[in-house]
Amino acid sequence: MTSASNIRYGSQSWDNAPIGVFDSGYGGLTCAREIAELMPNESIVYFGDTARCPYGPRDQAEVDLFVQQIGAWLMDKGVKMLVIACNTATAAGLEHAQQTFSVPILGAVEPGARAAARTTKNRKVGVIGTKGTIESGCYPRAIRNIDAGITVFSTATPRFVEIVENGIRLAKGPFEDLTSSVSKVYIRPEFRTIAIEYLEPLRRCEIDTLVLACTHYPMLKALIGGVIGTNVRLVSSAEELAKDVHDVLSMRGQLADPNHVGEHRFFTTSTDVDEFQAFGSRVFNRQIERPSYVSLSELEG
Repeated sequence: MTSASNIRYGSQSWDNAPIGVFDSGYGGLTCAREIAELMPNESIVYFGDTARCPYGPRDQAEVDLFVQQIGAWLMDKGVKMLVIACNTATAAGLEHAQQTFSVPILGAVEPGARAAARTTKNRKVGVIGTKGTIESGCYPRAIRNIDAGITVFSTATPRFVEIVENGIRLAKGPFEDLTSSVSKVYIRPEFRTIAIEYLEPLRRCEIDTLVLACTHYPMLKALIGGVIGTNVRLVSSAEELAKDVHDVLSMRGQLADPNHVGEHRFFTTSTDVDEFQAFGSRVFNRQIERPSYVSLSELEG
């Protein structure tokens, strides 16, 4: 019997079940946005674990547990694929998740590493990410598995997450007003000072490619690019991951029906769902529906 989500027309099959995407907070919405733009017919269930953000400073075993909890929650929503749109969570829990759950599971590291290896000309690649991502060594391993001759320079830049998640709250005025001019907030002098401190050592290494190894970081492209220099190509793991989502679903015959109208649903562990909606709409680049609150006890139970 064909399920409601699986439709077959002749030799062509479609699967209208949603794609599950999750992150430690808002950052994964950059990936969800890329998926929505590339595949407008696909439905997406997005989960932002804002109450436990950031993941970067946490122990990897703890983050792995979070991946298992959220993965199980999303599986209960009937997703056809899990996308770990968080580099820290990918490093800590991708393999375990792939062993646990029955649907294809993609992480953020491999697509970004592959794009960096293809992009670099002088074979000097920089990687910036959270403490957890950088200390795991996942990007140097992944990049060198593709091209062992590439030299990788990695730097933890945890305050970039702070700028994205919390920095705009430092200003006065309504949150909605801030998000409407978010780019101006990001390039405040104090934020540029932080960026220079992080990025100047990488610039001196003469890298020609920089991997933004955190899905929060594309929101800081103008700031990062302005400091690192126009001669350095920025690689977003979010963009590359969306391409992999399309390719895997296409190969498996699980793309949504071209006539299907994709639905986007949002869930968060943040008790302030209005703030999540306001900032999330800015990151997603379109108005999102009001997210539903999920308690940590529901995940942990």
